[in-house]
Amino acid sequence: MLKLIVLSDLHIVPEGDLSHGLDTTERLETGIDFVNRRHADADLIVIAGDLADRGEKAAYERLQTSLAKFAQAPVLTLGNHDSIEVFADHFGKDHVNEQTGKIDHVIDRNGHRVIVLDTSVPGQAGGRLEEAQLAWLEQQLNEAAGKPVIIVMHHNITPFGVPTDGIILENGDAFAELVSGNRNIRYVLSGHVHMSVSGNFRGVPFCTIAGGHYNIEPTLGAPTQERSAGFVPRREGPGQLAVVLSDDTATVVHMENYIDRHLVLSPDLF
Repeated sequence: MLKLIVLSDLHIVPEGDLSHGLDTTERLETGIDFVNRRHADADLIVIAGDLADRGEKAAYERLQTSLAKFAQAPVLTLGNHDSIEVFADHFGKDHVNEQTGKIDHVIDRNGHRVIVLDTSVPGQAGGRLEEAQLAWLEQQLNEAAGKPVIIVMHHNITPFGVPTDGIILENGDAFAELVSGNRNIRYVLSGHVHMSVSGNFRGVPFCTIAGGHYNIEPTLGAPTQERSAGFVPRREGPGQLAVVLSDDTATVVHMENYIDRHLVLSPDLF
């Protein structure tokens, strides 16, 4: 059995700052305490990007202090709010994958292979997997040797019918073409959209985690003109992580809230 914890969208800011009125470090440390109390038996913890809100050195310094409070060190990758240069300067060049030049990892644990992909692209909100990453991913899948595979990345792989559809993984089709024929793929987990969604894209099962920052209401069913002209409601919570339980026959993903406040945030904060 593999027990994997996935967090996302921390959006840490330098000390003394707030992100859209939220103390994101306090929120993260609430999540860390939750994991340490409820999931001390986890085999692996992954944080799926947007570690910092604006990619500053001071934010990564503050993040590192908080991460030391985990009972076990998490595996990190980046999102569109991060800076790979600043991150690598602070956390160390050994976090950079030599084959891809990105913050990509492969971890074998309890008969499973967990692949963590850096989908960030400097200067843009949408994501992409570079050719070197796709080649590396194919290599890791081929070398999985029959192990169940779980993939974690920041950007969602397909549109959801929501206002953020313009900033998803831009080569999701190439990703799906690569992984959809692999019988070992169990799940793809992402963050980025600040909402919980699950589905299947070209045969690939996926879900997204609401994460640790504000939450976005999908506004499904609202008229197109209303959605494009109006303010998309953002809520203070929940702060949410995923608990993945996987064995030889099944993979189950639980969404657990470590913060339960759902107040609508003022538009003035954005």
